[in-house]
Amino acid sequence: MDPLILIIIIGSVATMMFLTGAFFAATVVMRPRAALKKRINDIGSAGEKSTAGAESRFENQRQKRIQDKVKQLQSKDDEQGFVDKINGDLLRAGIDVSVPVYFMGSAFAALVVSVGYFVLGLPPLGTPLVFVIAFIFLPKLTLKMIANRRQEKFTRNFADAIDLIIRGIRSGLPVNECFNIVAREFEPPLGEEFRLMVEGQNLGIPLEDLMLKGIERLPTAEYKFFAIVIQIQKQTGGNLAETLAGLSSVLRERKKMRDKASAMASEAKSSAMIIGSLPFIVGLLLSVINPEYLLLLFTTATGNKLLGFGAFWMTCGSLVMKKMINFRM
Repeated sequence: MDPLILIIIIGSVATMMFLTGAFFAATVVMRPRAALKKRINDIGSAGEKSTAGAESRFENQRQKRIQDKVKQLQSKDDEQGFVDKINGDLLRAGIDVSVPVYFMGSAFAALVVSVGYFVLGLPPLGTPLVFVIAFIFLPKLTLKMIANRRQEKFTRNFADAIDLIIRGIRSGLPVNECFNIVAREFEPPLGEEFRLMVEGQNLGIPLEDLMLKGIERLPTAEYKFFAIVIQIQKQTGGNLAETLAGLSSVLRERKKMRDKASAMASEAKSSAMIIGSLPFIVGLLLSVINPEYLLLLFTTATGNKLLGFGAFWMTCGSLVMKKMINFRM
């Protein structure tokens, strides 16, 4: 046989065998593998979608719980009556007296202010009005100032207390023991508040009820955040230390923003204090230089009216300036 023909036959057979093997590999081996890979990818994508859907549902449920807790706190504040509001003011100020004692103190303060008004020789007809205004507003303003100072003192070191709780949890201590450490290490009202929580839990009172009572005593946004985080974490589980670490960073950013706003408003506060004190300083200097000139404001009816108008407009101006420069967060 011709060698050329033999080479052609062998090449044809080899080509046919190669094509047959390639077809077999494509249909029997590669196609099932490709189908299996496609099926695995489909299952994986479906799993990712289901996981994303589960995470989304979990996040929605978590947000709904937080909103329900916030609404619950707001509804408790809205449902208070007159006596309950007075008790709430006393509780926030940290003053342990009863409502009758509060009214007796209000009457005594109003009486002192009325006597001072009468001694100054001002129109006697205004004495009952001064008594009523002092009886209603003076104790409330005093309690509000004490409560604000107490809340600021609580908030000042609250982020440090949360960091201490985080370190305790990460080292393996129970949450109640971490609260006890905060109660020992920090001064009132921060340490006192955590001490009340520890003692309440030792007596078997639920932590949720203790925190709701604590929010009545210290209704700061920071404490509400902390209470909501603890309650939601108790219901859903998870890493409490990481959640509190996020809360601590949020509280520190809020403090930075508050300090920045206070620094920006310091110049306006200084100007308001200077403008508000100028009439009194000028009046004091005039009373030293020429007393008779200034006494006309106190001894004549026209002078009394001018003093009244001046006091009214000075009060309005002071309140407006206070609203303009008071940045509360």
